[in-house]
Amino acid sequence: MKKYFITGLLIWIPLVITIWVLKVIFDALDQSLLLLPIELRTESWLGVHIPGLGALLTVAVVLLTGVFATNFFGARLVEIWHDILHRIPVVNSIYSSVKQISDTLFSSSGQAFRKALLVQWPREGMWTIAFLTGVPSGSVLNHIPPDCLSVYVPTTPNPTGGYFVIVQRKDVIELDMTVDQALKYIISMGVVPPPDLR
Repeated sequence: MKKYFITGLLIWIPLVITIWVLKVIFDALDQSLLLLPIELRTESWLGVHIPGLGALLTVAVVLLTGVFATNFFGARLVEIWHDILHRIPVVNSIYSSVKQISDTLFSSSGQAFRKALLVQWPREGMWTIAFLTGVPSGSVLNHIPPDCLSVYVPTTPNPTGGYFVIVQRKDVIELDMTVDQALKYIISMGVVPPPDLR
């Protein structure tokens, strides 16, 4: 009886959580219709709310923004917009930080999580998976040994929390696995290793 119950849980839990996450994202995107004037909303001219229309509107706006920003005039307007935001004192610090992070994570040339590594953490003799994020720069270089790497050590099972550490290259081992495989391994708490580790 217990075996069947656990098997049923293993089937339903991932499915329910996936549907719940998709519903939360879908509902959040659908709220974009509230930005439209009341007379343009479907409730005004159809008398009923159409679920999903806001999500489609959000996707369309993002897509059109991308198309517009990639042509010459659009790119020039985006530059002007960035310059304006950089001149506003409080907005400047927030906008610059968020833009730098989003550019790193989402741009096609972004360098976030370049490689999966094995590092000794939190002490010597204990190993965990980490991600190469770059090399140290600036005044930090004056205080660390040569040939160091910037490394992100994620926590389990939520890899969005973690630690940024600087380690010497000789103290890390490059793993023969993709970043996606390493993330799955971390999120599963080691239960789902990449195929080549089995």
